[in-house]
Amino acid sequence: MSFIHKIQQVSFWKNFLKVFIPFFLVLIVVMLLINSLGDIFSGEFANVYEKNFSEGKWIRFFTTKFVISFFYSLWMTTKNTK
Repeated sequence: MSFIHKIQQVSFWKNFLKVFIPFFLVLIVVMLLINSLGDIFSGEFANVYEKNFSEGKWIRFFTTKFVISFFYSLWMTTKNTK
């Protein structure tokens, strides 16, 4: 089945969301831990905010995770749809 036929199915998009949402959330948590592990465990949430979200950094933070999650989910769902 071609890619165009696959994306026209409702079941494709349901399966896409089943991959996208958990992967997106896990990616956010992992990246926060990588970027701010010490601050998170010491309770310095102001520093976590400053490093990741202040002054418009939140746009870049979430946009990159969204794009990565979108393409990964699209690839995995396409690969596993028959």
